[in-house]
Amino acid sequence: MSYLFHTTHMTRRSLLGTIAATSALVMLHPFAARAQANQAHLRLMETTDIHVHVMPYDYYGDKPNDTLGLARTASIINAIRAEAGNSMLIDNGDFLQGNPLGDYMAYERGMKEGDVHPVVKAMNVIGYDAGTLGNHEFNYGLDFMFKALAGAKFPYVCANLTKGQLAANARNDELFLKPYVIVEKQIRDGSGATSPIKVGFIGFVPPQIMVWDAKNLEGKAQTRDIVDAAKAWVPLMKEEGADIIIALSHSGIDGTGQSDRMENASLYLAGVQGIDAVFTGHQHLVFPGPKDFEGIAGADAKKGTLMGKPAVMAGFWGSHMGLIDLLIEKDGAGWKIVDFTSEARPIYHRDENRKIIADVKDKPDVVAAVKEEHEATLAYVRRPVGKSSAPLYSYFALVADDPSVQIVSNAQTWYVKDLLKEGQYKDYPVLSAAAPFKAGGRGGADYFTDVAAGDIAIKNVADLYLYPNTVQAVLITGAQVKNWLEMSAGMFNQVAPGTKDAPLLSTSFPSYNYDVIDGVTYQIDLSQPARFDKDGKLVNADAHRIVALSFDGKPIDPSQKFVVATNNYRAGGGGKFPDIAGDKVILVAPDTNRDVLVRYIMDQGTINPSADANWSFKPMPGATAVFESGPKGRQYLADVKGAKIEDAGEGAEGFAKFRLVL
Repeated sequence: MSYLFHTTHMTRRSLLGTIAATSALVMLHPFAARAQANQAHLRLMETTDIHVHVMPYDYYGDKPNDTLGLARTASIINAIRAEAGNSMLIDNGDFLQGNPLGDYMAYERGMKEGDVHPVVKAMNVIGYDAGTLGNHEFNYGLDFMFKALAGAKFPYVCANLTKGQLAANARNDELFLKPYVIVEKQIRDGSGATSPIKVGFIGFVPPQIMVWDAKNLEGKAQTRDIVDAAKAWVPLMKEEGADIIIALSHSGIDGTGQSDRMENASLYLAGVQGIDAVFTGHQHLVFPGPKDFEGIAGADAKKGTLMGKPAVMAGFWGSHMGLIDLLIEKDGAGWKIVDFTSEARPIYHRDENRKIIADVKDKPDVVAAVKEEHEATLAYVRRPVGKSSAPLYSYFALVADDPSVQIVSNAQTWYVKDLLKEGQYKDYPVLSAAAPFKAGGRGGADYFTDVAAGDIAIKNVADLYLYPNTVQAVLITGAQVKNWLEMSAGMFNQVAPGTKDAPLLSTSFPSYNYDVIDGVTYQIDLSQPARFDKDGKLVNADAHRIVALSFDGKPIDPSQKFVVATNNYRAGGGGKFPDIAGDKVILVAPDTNRDVLVRYIMDQGTINPSADANWSFKPMPGATAVFESGPKGRQYLADVKGAKIEDAGEGAEGFAKFRLVL
């Protein structure tokens, strides 16, 4: 397969798609306009990481949201198809879990044989050609996943998910799904004549699902390295006549070097001979684009190429439509690619006042397809379970002890202590580790928990704990507790004494890995470098950010044993925290952390979520640091415990800027 590398990155706004959708005006892609008699334009379209966001609705906030929703993305698909000579549409995984609609279907309503899941209903209306699995498809178990997949009117493929152990040769693996599908499509060339093309789609899931969903997969499934699986199956696709091979990679872009069973392997997948284009996802970022992947060798964030081949990552929750446009040319009996462009087209933008402006409207037939389940979900999430004596918010969860994290820890401690009260671990002190899930970042300036005092409904509980994790507990030493906290402290940049307005938060460190451990007290010394990197590797052996770590009012004993309540993701090794893995687990509970939170609130009747300020930053007189949070956080500044925070003006992309006085 040959390429001409004079590709340009398209920069047209989705506004063009809106115009096309609402009038007779259609702007053809240059390939469609210039294709000759032996050439054709083929547009490949991607949705990825939908996470059950069919409707443009925030179930947690119980209000519409113009930044998300497959019903919105779908409304520009007809226009996007009209711009092209020929088109195909795929989904790149993580469609089944991620908001209360998904939880309602899994926990409240359930799936009987023959039922069609609402997100699959929506996809069937839109008309997909193929799809692959993401890691979150497994959160509700294999049976639920396969019932959902059964309703799809298009094929799902995954080349690296096996039943049981791996075979000696990847082609002998017993797979749950077909590794690939070759779709024969009639395409129209520049002269108007039609002829067939065979487009192969091969799918991949992160191998780490065996850690993240061990409770659902252990003993039932196994995963193979993404690149190894591709090297086995892609040549067979060529042998079977695929003219063009497209990788559906629910895996992100990581340029740190290829490694076995790599989570974000799309860059190296693109290097596999025979693959012509790569759809990526999983990281909830945008490629091509101006900021997320600049400086990675082998990745051109302007042109939209990985290893010189066209690639795209289309955001998350329906925020973008990923487009790879190919100019293809007859090459004997087959086709070759002679040019390409890549684009991630958004469904909204911000005006000069930073106000969100929707560039698209709902697609009525998609809305109609999920109307019943959407309304049932609204009733489900509005159901009250108790009361709170104070507001619950996460605007400052990364910089001070926080009520939204505190209440989760309170519930976990209450639950685990009760389960262990009669057994062999009854005399061990119980700590609790919890992280803020909604802390802005990629989710935007409104992506924070904000629950008023008063009634607490299921939507509020789901807002406090986004994921269907289950409770687990580990038995570790005081020294390992300290390293757990050292790993969490990688959230922060180093701040030199006396520095003014240093950037506080590391943009590469996810908030769900910022664990606060309750039951001990400690300070974080920002003058020290991080002891571990984001992958848990010891990078500064002499650094100790965690200081004054105490239990029961005394310095912690490094050899003392503690039970730490957490979730299955962290206990199983998720986040690569040092020494925290399955061999430390002493309790595998049957309940989700979210269900435990509901039970705790119901047991208490009225909860008091006030943070106990068990951690803070070590004072650094004369130094300040800045960070961004939601502008609504300003109303809670006076309530923050253990930290002095000031309003520092406006941030970017709708955020507010705040100053931490150290």
